[in-house]
Amino acid sequence: MELNPGNGAAAASPSDVIADTTTQAFMKDVIEESKKRPVLVDFWAEWCGPCKTLTPILEKAVRAAGGAVKLVKMDIDKHPQIPGQLGIQSIPAVFAFDKGQPVDGFVGALPEGQVTAFIERLTGKTNPSTELLNEAEAKLAANEFDEATSLFAEVLTDDPANARALAGLVRCHIAAGDLEQAKETFEMIPADASKDKTAAPAITAAKAALDLAEQAGKVSGGADELEAKVNANPADHQARFDLAVSLSAKGEKAKAAGHLLSIIKKDRKWNDEAARKQLLQFFDAWGPMDEATVDARKQLSTILFS
Repeated sequence: MELNPGNGAAAASPSDVIADTTTQAFMKDVIEESKKRPVLVDFWAEWCGPCKTLTPILEKAVRAAGGAVKLVKMDIDKHPQIPGQLGIQSIPAVFAFDKGQPVDGFVGALPEGQVTAFIERLTGKTNPSTELLNEAEAKLAANEFDEATSLFAEVLTDDPANARALAGLVRCHIAAGDLEQAKETFEMIPADASKDKTAAPAITAAKAALDLAEQAGKVSGGADELEAKVNANPADHQARFDLAVSLSAKGEKAKAAGHLLSIIKKDRKWNDEAARKQLLQFFDAWGPMDEATVDARKQLSTILFS
């Protein structure tokens, strides 16, 4: 099916749940509209084959939701500024906005059932087929690592190659300070598991968490020393940046994000936007539904779109 944004929007106009947007109209079409109901933003391009697969699936699922959500499409070639600010590196990418803030998302052409489950989760419904894994990931996001470890292990008892469970276990090992065990567990994830779009975000999070743990080990000075430097010179962005990495490794996510947001607010372009890029890596490592990710993404959105 060829993707024609103009025709697609026209075909959906009777229900007013599908539209195209531009950089200039993004605030009205997405931010303001999401204060009335959740809005899905589909970032796509004409040359993107998977985008042409996903778009009709999204449109069908959104129409089936009966007005509970709206779909807004943005061509990243014509309008690169906002996807660039949000750190979108591959498409199709779908961001969910609610009450003026980004709250969830996924990358890749998911099958219809998973898109429907995503919308159900966004509107308050649950997907019973993944209840145990969802509970484990919620425990992980809440820093309840022992409970999360037990739940992931329970999944792996019946399905030893379950990529989501293995990826979650990687993050539990990192939280416990066992980096070697985390690396060994990551190696157990099947090589082709990232092709499963339900597992891909968890694998991305596990890999980002491993990278961050190794990055934190290379930071010069401990958190206390770095904090003293920042207190002595609040404009020392490098010390603040290193402090954020160190705090993230200690599990102090909100403080870590706060320091990066401070840099972004004061000097967004510092060191080739290093603070924003590092924050996006934090989001990958923490996962999209982690409270720290949700809160920091809201603050980042406010800075970028104010």
